[in-house]
Amino acid sequence: MSAQSKLHTYSDKIFSTESLNFYLDLHNATLLDSDISLLEPALKNALMEMQDLENGAIANPDENRQVGHYWLRNPSLAPSAEMNQQIKHTVNSIKSFASDVIEGRILNPQNKAFSNILLIGIGGSALGPQFIAEALDPQTGLKIYFLDNTDPDGIDRVLAGLSGILSETLVIVISKSGGTAETRNGMLETQQVFDNQGLNFSKQAIAVTGEGSQLYNLATQNNWLSIFPMWDWIGGRTSVMSAVGLLPAALLGIDIDAFLAGASTMDEITRSKDISQNPAALLAQAWFILGEGTGSKDMVILPYKDRLLLFSRYLQQLIMESLGKRLDTQGNVVHQGIAVYGNKGSTDQHAYLQQLRDGLNNFFITFIEVLSDRQGSSILVDDQNSSGDYLFGFFKGTQTALSENDRKSITITIPDVSPRSIGALIALYERAVGLYATLININAYHQPGVEAGKKAAGKVLEIKNSILELLANSEEHLSIEQIAAELELPDQEVLIYHILRHHAANHALNIQGSMTEPTTVKVSI
Repeated sequence: MSAQSKLHTYSDKIFSTESLNFYLDLHNATLLDSDISLLEPALKNALMEMQDLENGAIANPDENRQVGHYWLRNPSLAPSAEMNQQIKHTVNSIKSFASDVIEGRILNPQNKAFSNILLIGIGGSALGPQFIAEALDPQTGLKIYFLDNTDPDGIDRVLAGLSGILSETLVIVISKSGGTAETRNGMLETQQVFDNQGLNFSKQAIAVTGEGSQLYNLATQNNWLSIFPMWDWIGGRTSVMSAVGLLPAALLGIDIDAFLAGASTMDEITRSKDISQNPAALLAQAWFILGEGTGSKDMVILPYKDRLLLFSRYLQQLIMESLGKRLDTQGNVVHQGIAVYGNKGSTDQHAYLQQLRDGLNNFFITFIEVLSDRQGSSILVDDQNSSGDYLFGFFKGTQTALSENDRKSITITIPDVSPRSIGALIALYERAVGLYATLININAYHQPGVEAGKKAAGKVLEIKNSILELLANSEEHLSIEQIAAELELPDQEVLIYHILRHHAANHALNIQGSMTEPTTVKVSI
């Protein structure tokens, strides 16, 4: 490989912008000029398609809907005056509501101030708010808790932690359709605990949902404290700048105007048709070249800041749900995607760095550096260095050690962990994902695999209920094979066994079919 075949100088390998004090460094990605040139026409086409998306083109043919998360931080881009006003009105309503709660103008039924939030959601309806809370919570507003699964033990743990302060807790239930099973289950479990404590759930509940949804109708009929909108042109994984993320952020005391402004500024930068001046295009280009256009390399996210611990989880949904597709836009089987994992530095130097340096070279790393160590000054922990100096040293040392073993890396540098910087970081990845999806000719804005999993789960519950009904109405013991035959479920004996095993661990069915305490039953297969 000749020196001329690589990027020539360090300045060719780094993008920076003064408006955000942001840097994208591709020095250690060692991308070849020939690969960059070959990809340029496709990348320019991707930029044109992204412009069509922002102008209101149908992006999700499965649901015949637009994808408009870019409009959330610049409502003037929305394709109609009505959408423009809806976005502005929602942001103003969120700020007004949060201010009234924090300053004690909205009180609980006992006329006491709210001190906590319980957010009930799943996927993008929880991951975005969780990341924002972990990264930006100034601890000047309310304290937040999450129910983001249908695990009974997990639900119990969270609600037990709120048992003495439930009367001071706002409950935000987030579901666009209102029919998301995990969210519905968490809501019902929470309502039961409210009832057990003699509390009025409706007086402390807020819905974030689509107009006319099951949740919307429930909240309206029961006179919930408030309802905020989710629009069909916002997908869950890009919803953090809608009411999904802005409402809890505002209640935590986070500056949501700065958050939106950071994203809007990054959007302006990443609309550039000059690829060398467009960090999202450069990022998508690097992903394509490093993964040979097939996702052959995993993406390891290593932020060197504790507050960014959840960023890799947030990116897992954004990237893997968007890019993990069996079919391309022409219906060809392609099995595309990029696997994402990560934790934080320098913790990972004591965890999986050994494999990253010496093991299978099937990944590329994205280091995320934060220039500001902390608010205020730092002590010296030795004669010359602060704790932050050590963190920086570990970051550069890890990068050097990996580079020496031909491990490719990208470095993103932001000035601080502030609402503006985090808004910009999210916007960068949202656009990079969209551009990369066009490069590999897949649709980033639908998720047939997720829907398939939901349908299969529903089928399992249907079978389980059919089994229990059969057993309740049978006067004799039935073997698993007999159950399969009676219910016309050929080749489902293993599933039937698993259903019975789980049910026996949690319930028992007596002769009349009523529920009793857990017991042990023997089944054979």
